Amino acid sequence: MTLPESMRAVRITEHGGPEVLERAEVPVPVPAAGDVLVEVAAVALNNTDLWTREGAYGRPGDPAARSGWRGPLGFPRIQGADVAGRVAAVGPGIDAGLVGRRVVIDPALYDGPGPDANPVGLMGSERDGGYAEYVTAPAHQVHDMTDSPLTDEQLATLPTAYGTALGMIERGRLGEGETVLVSGASGGVGVALVQLARARGARVVALSSGTKIEAVREAGAHHVLDRAGDVAEQVRAVAPEGIDVVAGALLGEGLPLLREGGRWVVAGALAGYEVAFDVRRLYLHNAQVIGSAMHTPRHFALLMELARRGDFRPLVAATFPLDQAAEAQEELARRRHVGKIVLRP
Repeated sequence: MTLPESMRAVRITEHGGPEVLERAEVPVPVPAAGDVLVEVAAVALNNTDLWTREGAYGRPGDPAARSGWRGPLGFPRIQGADVAGRVAAVGPGIDAGLVGRRVVIDPALYDGPGPDANPVGLMGSERDGGYAEYVTAPAHQVHDMTDSPLTDEQLATLPTAYGTALGMIERGRLGEGETVLVSGASGGVGVALVQLARARGARVVALSSGTKIEAVREAGAHHVLDRAGDVAEQVRAVAPEGIDVVAGALLGEGLPLLREGGRWVVAGALAGYEVAFDVRRLYLHNAQVIGSAMHTPRHFALLMELARRGDFRPLVAATFPLDQAAEAQEELARRRHVGKIVLRP
């Protein structure tokens, strides 16, 4: 296979609004030892794309500092963590038999080897990502999905949203027959939580609003509650015995909804990074609050196995061409959709 010398990409050269996304012609990256080169078939958008572009993550001791996912960004940076595509070339030491295989990239940069390593960086933030025609990745983080029944667009929705959701489910120890409350159920991670929890055999109570309620129900939720109403009253009506695992925000008002020994798993700060709650409701009921940043290699491998079997069907809300990345991010920020937005190079 003859590779081009240059490729189309969309990158940022500073923090700011959608206007800082620029189209560029850049060299095709060359895979180093242990890496592969992936021709991008689809790349999904995430809230982290918006926050990385804006520099909204803050730093320890300075929450207002402009920063990427885990620290200052190196510019220019090609965004995009969620890539599905085909292996176009391999670096030294990698089996050439991988060329042509349909793959999904685990976008995390880990703090060490092993199945339970923690993510400390992210493709599209701490290294270049998939808003481009090609991207490199470590071969051991490229998962062969050739036999999956999911489309390229559906596969691209998996890494961050479904990886984060499965990380929450695993860290929250959600078991078959337990009841989970999913807040923000119409977003990318929310829909993923609904589908993965349902596939695990849990009873899913979801929180959404307006026209999105029916779509969340169709995604697999057993009960969908209206965010505009009294949430606590609605939860007690459908789960009078209490909630085993809460996945998402609403920490202050939701903590009393947990049953004895319940777990609250938090993986984002979309509703704000400062919260207050009655700590007595925590220790008197042996409840746990668990932080969950994406997934581990073990979680991601499990997610890929579920996707190979087609145990769930991701929702693709809209598809944009690569050169409309700014418009796609603006659509993501409006939060009018259910599911994921995807770019096609």
